[in-house]
Amino acid sequence: METTLFIDDKPLSIDLNNPIDISLAVQNNAGVGAWYIDQPKITHVEVDGYVGKVSMGGSTNFNDVFFNPHSHGTHTECIGHITEEFHSVNNALEKSFFTAQLITVTPENRDGDQVIRAAMFEDLDKVDAVIIRTLPNTDDKKSKNYSNTNPPYLMEEVMLRFRESGIQHVLIDLPSVDKERDNGALLAHKAFWDFDGNQRLNATITELIYVPSAVADGKYILDLQVAPIENDAAPSRPILYAIKS
Repeated sequence: METTLFIDDKPLSIDLNNPIDISLAVQNNAGVGAWYIDQPKITHVEVDGYVGKVSMGGSTNFNDVFFNPHSHGTHTECIGHITEEFHSVNNALEKSFFTAQLITVTPENRDGDQVIRAAMFEDLDKVDAVIIRTLPNTDDKKSKNYSNTNPPYLMEEVMLRFRESGIQHVLIDLPSVDKERDNGALLAHKAFWDFDGNQRLNATITELIYVPSAVADGKYILDLQVAPIENDAAPSRPILYAIKS
């Protein structure tokens, strides 16, 4: 089913029957992880004789879910991730459909790190969001534990360029836009959100996505759906739609 969206007063046609899901789900004791904590736990409730598991005699399946949005699965965060004052990601998005550009990059070796530089985005178009797929793009991204692996990260210059280009949303298939251990510097986060200037309360960063290799680089419509949780970050489900015209 094709539908037409008007973004910045420009009509764009997309096929709603062909969504491209680039999210990774929170799973019970499995799935992608980071930041030195245990995997998620999904367990049935037992209280006052009630068992929340049909296979154990309960009338319904009724589970508690224990997870950290920054560590387990795809998540979207706002500037509240790094501020003393509370800002909720639930208030960061004023709409959910955005123009987006998918760009694949190969991190560069530098002083023992794998870094992503601004020069890798020379073909950046005028869009609302940029989606970064890193190479190699192997299936183990879906289940990897990134703790203590020093994953690739973005140089501060990249996020500064995105901010100056009017990019509102950055999505990446890594656990952070910053270096795993940087003594709290968070240079990429701070540059993108203009932490020391006119703070960007409606800009977001989405981490731990997974873009299948079959999805071509180029422009898409992004539907960025975030779980309604009052927190600096929440699980999210970014969906891409190819632009038909």
